[in-house]
Amino acid sequence: MNYRNDRKWAVIFLTPAILLLLAFMAGPVIASFVLSLFEWDLLTPPNWVGIANFVELFRDAEFYRSLGNTLTFIIGYVPVVIAAGLVIAVMMNQALPARTLLRTAFFIPVVSSWVAVALLWKWLFNPRYGLVNYALSLLGVSGPAWLFDPNWAMPAIIITSVWKDIGFVMMILLSGLQEIPKNYHEAAAIDGAGPVRVFFSITLPLLTSTIFFVLIISLINSFQVFDQVWVMTGGGPAGATSVLVQQIYLNAARYGQMGYASALSLVLFAIILMVTVAQMRLQKRWVHSE
Repeated sequence: MNYRNDRKWAVIFLTPAILLLLAFMAGPVIASFVLSLFEWDLLTPPNWVGIANFVELFRDAEFYRSLGNTLTFIIGYVPVVIAAGLVIAVMMNQALPARTLLRTAFFIPVVSSWVAVALLWKWLFNPRYGLVNYALSLLGVSGPAWLFDPNWAMPAIIITSVWKDIGFVMMILLSGLQEIPKNYHEAAAIDGAGPVRVFFSITLPLLTSTIFFVLIISLINSFQVFDQVWVMTGGGPAGATSVLVQQIYLNAARYGQMGYASALSLVLFAIILMVTVAQMRLQKRWVHSE
């Protein structure tokens, strides 16, 4: 077998895909970096300002508030969606009646439009007519104003996001559960281990690689949260749900500050990159292979 010819043909066939990848991924990143060094309102020629956009960004109180809100969303969303998705995945891996129908029901929100989901939950969280506060009233609890209350708007966003994404997490973890060889569980059962011991000693360690994948994807998506915030609150009330991507959108599309928006997007890119690299390094401490 001629490995040199195989390598040559591999390069020939892969080159178009690599060029497209560079054009649509590396190209915009480079263009964004260049644009961040200019002041540009889309109407007049760009004006060179150097690192002034970054200096302004790190002095901007709105940047720190939106970063804090984004981190609050991540802290509330990621652990809950992964834990709940794991519980449901374990349940859906059992021999339940109508199991396929249940899996489909959990996955339907994932393929639904974010606009439709956000509008639905915006109505559900209505403090006067929404079903959430009505259900709470049946329990004798007076529900909060939710999207109109700075203290409850972000929890409402988190609840909505978990409801929509839990089906995706469930399916990924379910596929990981089904890849675990059954002979491990059979051997544990023969040794007299109970279901709880089997789960924490065998199932969970062998599922860590799948959990790691879900964690990385969830973190990256969380940093880019926007759709549900924009539809449900528009960043309010009083900036309580303003997030980084919303600030990028507002500065680029509404305020005409393309250079500043590019600087914001690069800072967000750097944060996501650092978090991902840190997770890749830390995975050796808790991710186990078979």
